[in-house]
Amino acid sequence: MNDMAKPKVYIDGQEGTTGLQIYDRLGAREDIELLLIDPAKRKETAERKKFLNEADLVFLCLPDGAAVEAVSLIENENTRVIDCSTAHRTDPDWVYGFPELKKKEQREAISAAKRVANPGCHATGFLACVAPLVQDGIIPADYPLTCWSLTGYSGGGKKMIAEYEDPNRDPRLDSPAPYALGLSHKHLPEMQKLAGLEHPPAFLPVLGDVYKGMCTTVLLHNSLLGREVATEEIYEELALDYRSKPLVEVDFSETAAPGRLYTSQMAGSDRLRITVAGSWEHTLITAQFDNLGKGASGAAVQNMNLMLGFEETKGLNL
Repeated sequence: MNDMAKPKVYIDGQEGTTGLQIYDRLGAREDIELLLIDPAKRKETAERKKFLNEADLVFLCLPDGAAVEAVSLIENENTRVIDCSTAHRTDPDWVYGFPELKKKEQREAISAAKRVANPGCHATGFLACVAPLVQDGIIPADYPLTCWSLTGYSGGGKKMIAEYEDPNRDPRLDSPAPYALGLSHKHLPEMQKLAGLEHPPAFLPVLGDVYKGMCTTVLLHNSLLGREVATEEIYEELALDYRSKPLVEVDFSETAAPGRLYTSQMAGSDRLRITVAGSWEHTLITAQFDNLGKGASGAAVQNMNLMLGFEETKGLNL
């Protein structure tokens, strides 16, 4: 590909955690032209607008309100957008950026889309575990799902990272900390909508003393599912659904590491691993991944690759 044919890519909000991680994956690539704004002008609306309209594809690594504003600045009808905020994830005019969803259809929709909403990290783990089973009729749409999700502190951004890495930090940070105790986490709308559920799950995120990594778990009562099914059959359904998906692997408890699943096990990778375990009565499904990888920046670059016609895993940490 010659220089004239290289698509131009701009990261709006490059200085944040997600933006920096996207830049790390794109900085050495020779098949795109990465547009870099003068750091002294990165908050100037006119300068940002120029870059937003010059790019073939834009990553928005901004708070929700700023992401909506950035979209309003785009006048170039050919500029394609990947929004990493929560703002557009349930917007019907945007495509949800989880290629593994809905067999082949989601990947094809992302490839053709002008506007893609990158998934939330907790939602990624939940949907990876649940969505195929709802689509296959194993989990009824009205099933009262519960989910907990242990995450590294880097997902909280620079302020939380500084809090956890302060040598004189609060000693309570040594232990896991459930949060969003009102059970109204901002990822719930996308979790419900994209899984095809009639009710949102009861969801509890847990903050851990680990920089990055994620462990999202769903527990099922086998006798209350859409049809009589054993834990091993649930594993087989998930393994079949993900067999052609290059970034997702599925393990059964007999082949997984015995006894424990570690939050940081997939840290540094843009892949996601699902483990299915349990007994004849109950099934545990856990997604392990990097909250900064498949839970954010890795997923964004995967979506970019699909939208620009590159190999899906190019530039990712495998």
